[in-house]
Amino acid sequence: MEIIGIVKKLFNVQKFDSGFQKREIVITTEEPYPQNVLIEFIQDKVDLLENIKPKDKIKIFINIRGREWTNSEGIVKYFNSIQGWKIEDPTGTSNRTSSKNRSSSLSSDDFDDLPF
Repeated sequence: MEIIGIVKKLFNVQKFDSGFQKREIVITTEEPYPQNVLIEFIQDKVDLLENIKPKDKIKIFINIRGREWTNSEGIVKYFNSIQGWKIEDPTGTSNRTSSKNRSSSLSSDDFDDLPF
């Protein structure tokens, strides 16, 4: 899947003791009813945001993730997240890739380190 929009906000990189890291971005879609969408980049994909600035128009390739969690009272809750894995110029004229220029695949181990 992909989403195109204007960068509204870039958050700082969050690093956790487990070695897990993530960085979030908010983009505003350009449609009759614009939406502010929070997208997270995890692990080495954080590097994809290095050259992104507010007001840039970008295309982000995304995966939607869902997670089940049971609280201390035994109540099951569900969480969704949108994870980015690739960024392009929406005109298709140039690609933005990780400065480390390495490919990665996400395994279930990557999600076991999530802080919630």
